[in-house]
Amino acid sequence: MNILVFKTNVSHERKIMELTPILDSMDGVIDWNFDLHDCDNILRVVAIATLPDQIENQLLQAGYYCEELE
Repeated sequence: MNILVFKTNVSHERKIMELTPILDSMDGVIDWNFDLHDCDNILRVVAIATLPDQIENQLLQAGYYCEELE
C-alpha cells in the first residue's frame, strides 16, 4: 500500500462532496481524506498501487489544482 500526499486548492466541504464520487470510483484507491486546516489543503490517498498522475488528472479535469508532494 502507498500513502500519497497532494497539495490542492480544495477549500470547502462542499467541494469535497463534489469530488467524493470521483475519488471513490478510482481503481486502486482504498481510502482518502482532505485536511482543510492545512495551508496546502492536503489530500491524502491510501492506494494499493502508485496512482499520482491519475489522481492529479482526475482533480484537474474536475477543475481543481492538485500536485503530489515529495
